[in-house]
Amino acid sequence: MLLMIDNYDSFTYNLVQYFGELGVEVEVYRNDQISIAEIEALHPSQIVISP
Repeated sequence: MLLMIDNYDSFTYNLVQYFGELGVEVEVYRNDQISIAEIEALHPSQIVISP
């Protein structure tokens, strides 16, 4: 699972759509609505931080 950290940028969902087209499972969380502990619990294989 790829974790996308959304920094309230309009380009974020363009990236999410692109990764989805590549067959990647994506979960999106806003930067102020997830903690480090919650990120660790998700065990993402990749993390992308949006612009």
